Amino acid sequence: MNDVALSPPPSPSPVLPGRQAGGWMFLLEAARDLRTTGAVAPSGRALARVLTEPVRAARGARGPRPLSVLEAGAGTGAVTRVLLARLPVGGELDIVEANPRFAAGLDRLAAAYRAGPGGRAGRVAVHRGLVEEFGAGRRYDVIVSGLPLTNFTPEQVERIMARYLELLRPGGTLSYFAYLGTGAARSLVASRAEARRHAAVEEVMAGYQQRYGVARWRVWANLPPAGVWQLRR
Repeated sequence: MNDVALSPPPSPSPVLPGRQAGGWMFLLEAARDLRTTGAVAPSGRALARVLTEPVRAARGARGPRPLSVLEAGAGTGAVTRVLLARLPVGGELDIVEANPRFAAGLDRLAAAYRAGPGGRAGRVAVHRGLVEEFGAGRRYDVIVSGLPLTNFTPEQVERIMARYLELLRPGGTLSYFAYLGTGAARSLVASRAEARRHAAVEEVMAGYQQRYGVARWRVWANLPPAGVWQLRR
């Protein structure tokens, strides 16, 4: 396992909407429904860099076919901004977001990208809905997941993970994160049923990590600190 404390990535095009407004929106949505939002602040830049590392790595390894990327649970676009900065010429980014207010902000982010100097680099599309119901009609080289998996039921997580694997090309990489220490925290302050649900989700994910895992990092320069896993189909 690697401990990561990285410097911020190169800034995306200055036409892209800023992170500060996104932070306030994230806080408001967390107040509405913390369970599905998953946190009280967007992912930090260090976490975004680690989550999108497979895109950077794939840029040099891809053949003549355009790189295809899927982001699920993009929220206010904290990770999306780094993905757009790393999207190669000809690349394709599909963004799936179930929260309609977040999706509206992502529409504006995608429109600003297309209008900016980097907008000719690749295709970007925002899709409203649940990723487990997303019918892409294609497979992806990289999937970046921002979904708060430990907030869902084990059955929901199984459906999401099964869909991710269906959407990945052979050899494709899934990158996702979970906050560190949430299991211990829930065992102390949550109900027994909630603690059991969390433990069951962690057991589900441990099976996927054991079968498909290729890398894991700890990112301390995030609030809260997070673990990032890469799975390969």
